[in-house]
Amino acid sequence: MPQPARLEKALLQEITWDENQVVQELERRVTVQFNPETLKVSYANQSSGGDQRGGSATQFVGQGTTKLSFDLWLDVTAPQPPEQEGQQDAEGEENDVRKLTEKIVKFIQPKEERGEGKFVPPGMRFLWGSFKFDGIVDSINETLEFFSEDGRPLRAGLNVSLSKQEIQFQFNEQFSPNFGGNPAPGSQPLTQARQGDSAQSIMARSGRQDQWQSMADANDIDNPRQIPPGTPLNTRL
Repeated sequence: MPQPARLEKALLQEITWDENQVVQELERRVTVQFNPETLKVSYANQSSGGDQRGGSATQFVGQGTTKLSFDLWLDVTAPQPPEQEGQQDAEGEENDVRKLTEKIVKFIQPKEERGEGKFVPPGMRFLWGSFKFDGIVDSINETLEFFSEDGRPLRAGLNVSLSKQEIQFQFNEQFSPNFGGNPAPGSQPLTQARQGDSAQSIMARSGRQDQWQSMADANDIDNPRQIPPGTPLNTRL
């Protein structure tokens, strides 16, 4: 029988920029507990000021900005990602959800730069499937709810906003076939079987009918002539 699809989790990673503005990955990483339902990306130009006549078709602008915002949910009563397990207290009871939100809030705390007495916020990389965004955290809004009997919050919602000082599209090179890489583990796009589908009909829709047997073997299909509707299938062979 085909194995159930595993939903790849989004990743938050601390980054920095060297003197040439090249991104350097740092060790601190946080795997989200529940993936965002939506990602909101906005692009904006900035006015460069100066004399710009009203009604002119040409407007002089400064450097543009790209912003990303998304909502995350954390819940200590739900299964934790591997690196967040072991957060329970000594009696094995549910712990305070702020022990999880603290890991994300640290992305907005400034750090001293090269011992010069100047503090700068760390960079954050948001990585999920083919989507990548490198920027600085502008704001994090936390909402605490679902309190235990002794007043500990067990669930929290975080609204995270990032920005960078340029208008830019970014792709995860390890995921996107356009960059010659392989999809990240667990993030392979899957095709859902339709009512009455067979292995041959599924592969015929992509013009590769002769590869139906390889697809059936790769997905552990017992009966290639009749595949239950909704079955997630890897057809990228």
